[in-house]
Amino acid sequence: MNITLDEVFLILFVWIDDWHQENIVKASRSGRPVDMSDSEILTLMLVMDFIEFESERHYLEFIRSHYLELFPSLLDHSQYNRRVRALGSMLEELRERLCLELEINKENNFILDTTPVVAVGYKRDKSHSDFAGSADYGYCAARQLHYFGYKLVMLVSLDGIPGPIELVPANTDERACADELLDKIPQGSNVLGDKGFVGKDWQEGWRKQGINLITFKRKNQIDQPDIETNKILSTVRERIEGVYKLLKTAGQSIEHTYAHTIEGLCTRVVTKITSLVAKLFLRKKWGIDILTFKQHLVEI
Repeated sequence: MNITLDEVFLILFVWIDDWHQENIVKASRSGRPVDMSDSEILTLMLVMDFIEFESERHYLEFIRSHYLELFPSLLDHSQYNRRVRALGSMLEELRERLCLELEINKENNFILDTTPVVAVGYKRDKSHSDFAGSADYGYCAARQLHYFGYKLVMLVSLDGIPGPIELVPANTDERACADELLDKIPQGSNVLGDKGFVGKDWQEGWRKQGINLITFKRKNQIDQPDIETNKILSTVRERIEGVYKLLKTAGQSIEHTYAHTIEGLCTRVVTKITSLVAKLFLRKKWGIDILTFKQHLVEI
């Protein structure tokens, strides 16, 4: 059956608010009381991507015009933006909880890959940018792209659920990026990676720790995998490319966030990923398909 956006807002808000009340310690606030609750802001942050708005300002105008009865204390754009940035760490906690609800902690097969996150135009002056000293110049071979910014490193389950993530300067060695993420998955896990993660000693070191790393081989390597193994690797790679495609389209893109600060960029990246996880959660728990706005029966 069809489901309305009003219903999606309400279902997601109730679940987020229950989680918030259960897990977040209320901090004392000075000054006047907050008009909008954290749960309302978090709900709006995630739903923005459901209806594919690229502009936060236009999204708030849409909410004010059509759904003000659900958010009667809706903030203006500057106030909303400040609250969004302040909720970055809480959003990451919410993302981790959603991943647990999707039982990613029971997975032992993952795909490891990276994608560029542009901070400032490649040729623009960086000296007065908030990203100076944090971001760096990098090159994405798969895209043949020279850029200034960061590298998003992510582990994704074979079901397409984004798991542990890390955002590092664009020139960071990919294997160094992966170390912290691999520490977060169970021993006995199999991890499929791209050519950037090739390294015999590095892979052997992780194998001794119970993580089996399987990667594509570079053309100049002698021990090339057989045809069947390459087919499996190619099929699996298509899955993570599908996940990254969703993160780069349908609303704000993680590749070009157009943020002006490090805090803003990080928040937009985490929001986009959390929104995708929330879509998967809604489909699993309530049978809600955000792409078609239909609800199907599910076993609960």
